[in-house]
Amino acid sequence: MGFHFGFIVALLCLGVVGSCHASMPAELYWKSVLPNTPMPKSLQDLLVNKNNFVKLKDDIDARHKFPGYTNPSADLEDSNRNHELKSGSHLTSSANIFFFESDLHPGRLMKLPGFTRTENRATFLPRAVADSMPFSSNKFSDILKLFSVEPKSVGAKVMKQNIENCKRESTKGEDKYCATSLESLIDLSVSRLGKKIQVLSTAVEKETKVENFTIGKGVKNMGEKDIVCHKLKYPYAVFLCHSIDKTDVYKVPLIGSDGTKVKAIAVCHKDTSTWHPRHLAFQVLKVKPGSVPICHFLAEETIVWVPN
Repeated sequence: MGFHFGFIVALLCLGVVGSCHASMPAELYWKSVLPNTPMPKSLQDLLVNKNNFVKLKDDIDARHKFPGYTNPSADLEDSNRNHELKSGSHLTSSANIFFFESDLHPGRLMKLPGFTRTENRATFLPRAVADSMPFSSNKFSDILKLFSVEPKSVGAKVMKQNIENCKRESTKGEDKYCATSLESLIDLSVSRLGKKIQVLSTAVEKETKVENFTIGKGVKNMGEKDIVCHKLKYPYAVFLCHSIDKTDVYKVPLIGSDGTKVKAIAVCHKDTSTWHPRHLAFQVLKVKPGSVPICHFLAEETIVWVPN
């Protein structure tokens, strides 16, 4: 599965009302709307200019090491699909993929699947182009043709699932939306939290494959008024954002066994009573829905919006 984004964008720009060249670059739009909010590196890496288009190969098939977005009402099979974590496997039985809120204290040893750079490098399209793209299940065959994706491939299956997740109704206590451009990501988040906001994401000092990490001093609860945005597996950058009632965000300093420092972001879901009884988290922690808060760290490509 390979194509040049530059070629596609150039063609689409010709047909979009108000050319791409007339649009404000996404980075300048960020600065105009959020002048006092630094853009995290995880988003900067997704910006594209005319000399930096991505050729997508099989990046869409890459697996998450940390939990990505899953429908809380999904069962074990569905919750596995986005990050390939199997109940009873070496990874889930030995690593702290999910953990308890009581574990978030200095000195706690955590075994994590390593902080290595994601292979999901799909970048943002200009808003004018992204808005002109089909993005729905009933247009899925057109989408596959546009990006030269084989209908029966793993990539096609992942793309379809992510479109369905974007279009499905929100679960109880969840506010959900999908952003197909950086500009729409900004607008939708500001409309819910206002402009006095900060953006958090996990930051790793250096790429490391070590699994043993110790929680350092300075664990900080950022509150439960937040919006978490997960980057989906898609040919261009698409974020599924949601705010779930009774979910706290934590800043967690980690130190790897090799000395690598990580400024990690974790979320703790305090009410899991509406989650599917066979959700992977319950299988890993051996608890029942609604019994205890369940936490997990966020991948570097996931961002969290919180009020200042």
